[in-house]
This record gives sequence, structure tokens and C-alpha cells, in this order.
Amino acid sequence: MTIERIEGGARMSMAVVHNATVYLAGQVAHGKAGGSIAEQTGDVLASVDEILAKAGTDKTKILSATIYLVDIAHFAEMNGIWDAWLAPGCAPARATVQATLAGPQFGVEISVTAAL
Repeated sequence: MTIERIEGGARMSMAVVHNATVYLAGQVAHGKAGGSIAEQTGDVLASVDEILAKAGTDKTKILSATIYLVDIAHFAEMNGIWDAWLAPGCAPARATVQATLAGPQFGVEISVTAAL
């Protein structure tokens, strides 16, 4: 059994690959932290693209996604960016919940699981 850890650290890895499946850690906006939900969502999705590429896959292979919003009132704003980013015909299983995130500068966090 092979397990590959991508950008692994002492506490967590950005992604783990096992059995032709890629599990991404929750991604938050780094470049746009504190920005609008639309800006943060775009930044997060760019990180998702980057990490999936490092694992050898892409957004067309996403199986499931969990989206955490600090305020569910931003659901439509986040969805506008998500819908434009998502590859046509490749919508994953998805849940969106309201949650407290790791810092007040973060308004959205996204975690995905993808096939290789």
C-alpha cells in the first residue's frame, strides 16, 4: 500500500494520495485573506487547482467537496465563483455549511476529494 503526502508538515499535509484518490486539506485564501468572499473563493480555488496538479489530477476529477462559510448569507456570492470555475458536466457531490474558521480573516474554506 502506497501513501503519498504532498507538502507534508509536522501537523498536516496539503494532500494525501492513496489508492488512486487524492484527499485535499481544507484550503483558505492566502493571497486574498480578508478580501470579499468572491475574492477569497477565487484564491482558494486557485490553490485547489495547484494542489490537484501536483497530485497528477484536476478539477474534472473531483468526487466531492465540502465548503465552509463563516456566514451562510455569502452562499450566492461564493456560488457565483464556484459555478464559473467548475468544469461543465463535472459537478461533484457537495455540502456547504456555516462554520467558524481558523482566523477572522478567512471567510471561506474548501476541501475536496478527487480521483487520479
